[in-house]
Amino acid sequence: MNFKMLAKIIHLIFLPCSEATLLMEKRNAENISLKENWKLNLHLKICKWCRAYKQKLEILDDILKRKLAQEEKTEINESEIQSFKEKVFKNLDI
Repeated sequence: MNFKMLAKIIHLIFLPCSEATLLMEKRNAENISLKENWKLNLHLKICKWCRAYKQKLEILDDILKRKLAQEEKTEINESEIQSFKEKVFKNLDI
């Protein structure tokens, strides 16, 4: 049995790409079982498309985490709000 045949068997029987991508998303959000993790890792070893998807998923996840961290650090205090209101009223001549 050659590698291509083994890869097709793994894709069709053990874990198709549609299920692999779902497991990658699930693994990012929560823990997956050892069996699911084993099947996913086996799939990723033979499927270049899912490996590429995994890399893009990691990049997007990193970007979202950094963006969320920035938003949590951005805090507007009451004096900044009052200053903004005063500037708006001054520009409106109220």
